[in-house]
Amino acid sequence: MPGWWNLPAGRQVGKKNIFMYYVYVIKSKIRNYIYVGLSNNYQRRFEEHNKCYNKRTKIYAPFNLIFTEKFETRVEARIREKYLKSGCGKEYIKNLIKNRD
Repeated sequence: MPGWWNLPAGRQVGKKNIFMYYVYVIKSKIRNYIYVGLSNNYQRRFEEHNKCYNKRTKIYAPFNLIFTEKFETRVEARIREKYLKSGCGKEYIKNLIKNRD
């Protein structure tokens, strides 16, 4: 009987997902800019944003990490990321920030 390692990608039944995926929200300290991203290592990505490695966000650095959410699959994380980038999601983030301050 073949083990999970012999099955094609996407059909590896019983294999535990060793990665977790995170949706993260960062806010610029100097401008009115909020960025929503997805990564399997949000601490590394946060540092990359603050070190201006990301072309899209470098003009808004430095950042504060607002919050993160953890997901078992990339698909779940991507769905949440898309929601947070929508109009309703942006309102959710703004209310979250307002209630924290």
